[in-house]
Amino acid sequence: MNKSLVTAISLIVVIIVLGASIVVILSSNKASVKSTVTYYTYSVVNTYPHDTSAFTEGLFYSDGFLYESSGSGNPNSISTLRRVDLTTGAVLQEYTLPAQYFGEGIAVVNNTIVQLTWESNIGFIYDKTTFALLGNFTYPTQGWGLTFDGTNLIMSDGTDHLYFLNPTTFQQTREIQVYNGSTPVENINSLCYINGEVYANIWLTNTIVIINPETGQVTAWINLAGLPASAAVNSNSNAVLNGIAYDPQGERLFVTGKDWADLYQIKLIPQK
Repeated sequence: MNKSLVTAISLIVVIIVLGASIVVILSSNKASVKSTVTYYTYSVVNTYPHDTSAFTEGLFYSDGFLYESSGSGNPNSISTLRRVDLTTGAVLQEYTLPAQYFGEGIAVVNNTIVQLTWESNIGFIYDKTTFALLGNFTYPTQGWGLTFDGTNLIMSDGTDHLYFLNPTTFQQTREIQVYNGSTPVENINSLCYINGEVYANIWLTNTIVIINPETGQVTAWINLAGLPASAAVNSNSNAVLNGIAYDPQGERLFVTGKDWADLYQIKLIPQK
């Protein structure tokens, strides 16, 4: 056997071994990703009233109150920014957006509230106490969900991407794609930053995903199927689960939906 043939055979063997090794590594990585994903169900801890005219697009809890952004859920409704009493569901303060704007996600940044709009490519900044309009900013995508991690605003646009914005200039600083293993997760809607992770509603589903904001990987799925919702869900296909808020002092997690009659405090239960 000549040296050229021996060399060629050796090279083929090396390629086969390397290829097999790569397949094993990739399979191991996929298995590792899957094995680190947690699946939750829930129990309802408390039930609170929720305004059935609130087509909930954004929600957060701060200083003992709920703050809510309501979109224009039907031709006769308007978009609003609201301060709401948790216990009674009463609207304590309200700002009405001009009719051409569809209110979307909101986040609190220091003493201001930042609100997105859906297809207008414009966001608004309000004084947190008075709701006085302080300014606006623009962005190139649709506006869906919004939250604040203490350093960056995090924004969704209904795709499988999350965008990180400087909270002072509102310029994009980075962007991640959200994956479950190797599968992109689309229809990311309302957001809430909780203990270093991003909780996100998946539009038109009874599911919330928990996302690692550094890698974009989904670390957990929360199945809220069977959550007692408003009768509005039966008469309005758009009255879906949407809106996540968290009370860090009381460690309380709240969820609601568009036009729902109730807002729920829930406890997550790992599925075995």
